[in-house]
Amino acid sequence: MLKQKLNQSQKTKLSQTLRSWLPILQANIEDLKESLDEFTKDNPFVTVKENAISHDKKNKNFYDSFHKNSVSDTLEAMSVSKKSIYELLDEQILPPLFPTQKSQDIAFKIIQCLNNEGYFEYDKELLKDFNADEVERIRQRFKFLEPVGVGALDYKEAFEFALENEELDDELYDFCIMLVRDFENVQAYVKAPLYKEALAIIKKFSIPPFIEYFDDSTQITPDIYIYRDSNEIKVKINDEYYPEISLETDSMTHEFLNSYIKEAKNLIDALEMRKATLYKIGLMIVEHQYDFFLGKDIKPMKLQDLAEDLQRNPSTISRAIANKYLACERGIIPLKNFFSVALDDEGETSNAAIKDYISNLIKNENRQKPLSDEKLLSLTQKEFKSIQIGRRTIAKYRQQLKIANSSERKKLYELS
Repeated sequence: MLKQKLNQSQKTKLSQTLRSWLPILQANIEDLKESLDEFTKDNPFVTVKENAISHDKKNKNFYDSFHKNSVSDTLEAMSVSKKSIYELLDEQILPPLFPTQKSQDIAFKIIQCLNNEGYFEYDKELLKDFNADEVERIRQRFKFLEPVGVGALDYKEAFEFALENEELDDELYDFCIMLVRDFENVQAYVKAPLYKEALAIIKKFSIPPFIEYFDDSTQITPDIYIYRDSNEIKVKINDEYYPEISLETDSMTHEFLNSYIKEAKNLIDALEMRKATLYKIGLMIVEHQYDFFLGKDIKPMKLQDLAEDLQRNPSTISRAIANKYLACERGIIPLKNFFSVALDDEGETSNAAIKDYISNLIKNENRQKPLSDEKLLSLTQKEFKSIQIGRRTIAKYRQQLKIANSSERKKLYELS
């Protein structure tokens, strides 16, 4: 009887906090205070404050409580997010280049359409309120923004954007443009009188546009820490960055306060439930991916399996891992990276492992003879003998990694 009452009590508590819990669970750690503010905006007695510890450089993260080593130093250095590139772009959306409110609105939408290299990818949903001609006119103005080449469609147009800001005579400018547009055959122009001068100009540009900001974009605040302590792998929630919820009623006991007090308690429960769920997810990742934290590859792991272990709906778990990261000795890793598809019958090789292998091959390739997709396929099949994979799959993985094909890489290597 007692067990039945306890279960009913737990279910009641869950139903009370569920409405708050889901959006709070879905928010990443940097947006958590903003999400909580939304729930308390109509409650005059509840205050959400940023945790003072999160701003104390001496207590930047929990690794400071352990002995210092290169691993903890690296993780500490990577634990604070920087998004300066987008702040830089936002600050440039001003008159006279963007004189009207509409031109500024379109420009801000274009910034949202930039990929991780700084190139523009048209998003119909984001730009649905504007016609394509309007968007294109405003996009062309991005050639005058910093970093050079931002908003271009690809690396060729990025170079064209950059060249428009150079003071070149017409002949040299035209030759540079011709060289950029025909990168595939750049060697055919070696004997041209202006070749060396044009190539020197092109080489000085930092393309892709976001190349100097790649390091900043990878510095984020993790939700979960995985660390070793006395030869044991442990999990810790980064709760030092969690906002603090306080209830201030000035000792009033009026009956009308009950609903506000209940709302505050539900919000605190929701925040605790977020911590508990992420902690469980961390434990399950360690259980399923134990070998990864010892230096091996990520194994296939289905979202459905984790949802069943946690007795949650898969969609709830999907929200829980979205835009969240895990910090460990091997770096800061998106939680979603731990959920991959098995490519072999034994369920030991994941598509993530194949992508990592391809990425490492290309990082270490001979720049004079970049690896073709066929060669990548051959090397991959030798490394992972139990899988069946085709050249088109290799090409798809390469594209997902934002890596150009071998001929394009060769041209880019020549300019680097």
